[in-house]
Amino acid sequence: MWAATVLLLGVAAASSLAWSSTSARETAGSPKHGNFAGKIKIGGGRTLYLQCAGRGRPTVILESGVHDSSDVWKLSDAKPPVVGSPTVFRGVARFTHVCIYDRPGTIRYTNPPALTTRSSPVPMPRTLQSMAADLHALLHKAGVPGPYLLAAHSYGGLIVRYYAQKYPREAAGMVLVDALGTNIKRLFGRDWPRYEHLLNFPGTPLENEPGWETVDATGAIKAINNAKLPRMPLAVISKTKQFSTAPGTPKDLASKLEEVWPKVQSALVNLEPATPHIFATGSDHYVQINDPDLTISTIKLILDRARHSR
Repeated sequence: MWAATVLLLGVAAASSLAWSSTSARETAGSPKHGNFAGKIKIGGGRTLYLQCAGRGRPTVILESGVHDSSDVWKLSDAKPPVVGSPTVFRGVARFTHVCIYDRPGTIRYTNPPALTTRSSPVPMPRTLQSMAADLHALLHKAGVPGPYLLAAHSYGGLIVRYYAQKYPREAAGMVLVDALGTNIKRLFGRDWPRYEHLLNFPGTPLENEPGWETVDATGAIKAINNAKLPRMPLAVISKTKQFSTAPGTPKDLASKLEEVWPKVQSALVNLEPATPHIFATGSDHYVQINDPDLTISTIKLILDRARHSR
């Protein structure tokens, strides 16, 4: 499975991971609270797939990394002593309302993996502005009340940061799960164009499918750097194991990524005062899959802080 770092956990492994549900069938209910799964019309003839569960406020929005559908929040590959059940989506639903959604062109971890058909396709590459606008339209058309606790993995960290800057009254808190930061472009230096290309085209057959998600990472970094993040409770979770690289990934880029990643994570911690920096010992980039109980607990911590600060 792919992340914003073009590095691969392995699509073949997806079929062996534990699912929290057996299908993506639509369920009865309202996205405002309780169980819901279905397509929401967001305007312009488009729909986005949304799934929600649990009750309570603020609602937690789980944002996936580039190329990943919402499936990654419903998977677990935890090894003892890590508690792998419930998965992050189901675990968060035990103490508050939580929602996930499919961005267009992202991977469903079915067997075999395929691009989602649950959300309307759009032209690529995506800008950060268009991705945040989609999320905003989805939540408002679905009637999911804000403010939201925004929890995001990898490239999703850029999406939720822009969302919070664009709609500051809708952001109650943030959890960044091994997320990208804006200093990564500067740290890569002259190798950035090669890395940005690899980010979009990691070398999987699925990238040749029509509608495959690609992003304007350079534009995303510029958009975030031109705005200010509103004050809110924040936590950063970081991996400790090396990235799993996709076949054919240039070794120099993989080495450079390992070199700069700790600096990327440290910069995220400095976004807000008193930000916990939590290291997921033994986890690779997909912390929410390798260490779901730690991810759930961190979301609960920031949720409690957000509730206290209101």
